[in-house]
Amino acid sequence: MEPRLREMVGLLAGCITLLLAVRTLVLSMIVAVGGGRPRHLPDRTFRLDFHAKRANLRAMIYSSDTTCFNQIRMYRATFDKLCHMLDTIGGLRATKHMLVDEKVAMFLHILAHHVKNRVIQFEFGRLGETISRYFKLVLNATIRLQSLLLKKAEPIPEDSNDHRWKWFKGCLGALDGMHIRVQVPAQHKGRYRNRKGEITINVLGVCSPDGEFIFVLPGWEGSAADGRVLRDAIRRPFGLRVPLGNYYLVDAGYSNCQGFLAPYRCQRYHLNDWRQGHQPQTPHECFNMRHSAARNVIEMCFGILKSRWAILRSPSFYPVRLQNRYIVACCIISFVGRVFKMLVLRMF
Repeated sequence: MEPRLREMVGLLAGCITLLLAVRTLVLSMIVAVGGGRPRHLPDRTFRLDFHAKRANLRAMIYSSDTTCFNQIRMYRATFDKLCHMLDTIGGLRATKHMLVDEKVAMFLHILAHHVKNRVIQFEFGRLGETISRYFKLVLNATIRLQSLLLKKAEPIPEDSNDHRWKWFKGCLGALDGMHIRVQVPAQHKGRYRNRKGEITINVLGVCSPDGEFIFVLPGWEGSAADGRVLRDAIRRPFGLRVPLGNYYLVDAGYSNCQGFLAPYRCQRYHLNDWRQGHQPQTPHECFNMRHSAARNVIEMCFGILKSRWAILRSPSFYPVRLQNRYIVACCIISFVGRVFKMLVLRMF
């Protein structure tokens, strides 16, 4: 039995040696033709790559306020505050190979310049799948800040001295619709075509008298009337709420009803009608002039929003559902610095 056992052990050892040689040969062939790569790289390679990416981020964001604002439409102090909020409140966490500030910088750079994934790959040195994944993660974390960064509605006090709002005691602000151009499949373009022939979504925006967003509702097709979008916002469980005795200023495209004050129809209204020394001739025209001057704050908010975030100025190739979410995100992060300062003052 002993010679036979030795023979079996030698045969088994030869088989194992042959299998190891075949495995080594196959792996070398795969690496040689570029079909694969080693599973783990040396730690030194990871460290050098990490430091190179951090140096690029420092040159892009942290070198000066001018450079930072040009890249992400935000100053360095405001950027730090946003990263802190996303980390502590939004649930955005750093990973082994990417910190929170780099994720947020990629997200803001895409919104600010509307650049494609391939451009971000070159500028940040990341894979396309990594960029897409972290774009969605930062977007979800930003949406979680909605209840904190959107302003709470406050009525105009009785002793207000503001030359535009002192005529509207109890007013909460102004609202209007904004059209954002989008890309949709050909079979859905009819529903998204607005009265100007453009493919858009109708976004309801509500702002306070000092120009901060209170409520944002994207998602409706461009063919939907402003009044229809407003009715949907009111009927939603967590939609727009108007306390009894208060109201919002609206234009002639909405109904004049409880909670919403529209101007007189068939009268001069727009601010351009009162330039070059024109004065109101009737009480209705006087009301319309003051109404237009106050309600113009929502037009100013929309203008600042589109001028700040280039992704809102041209059609995007993201899915419509994702576009609705980043529209809300743009409205949320537009006033981070001012909101953070208010939170600090409340703490002390």
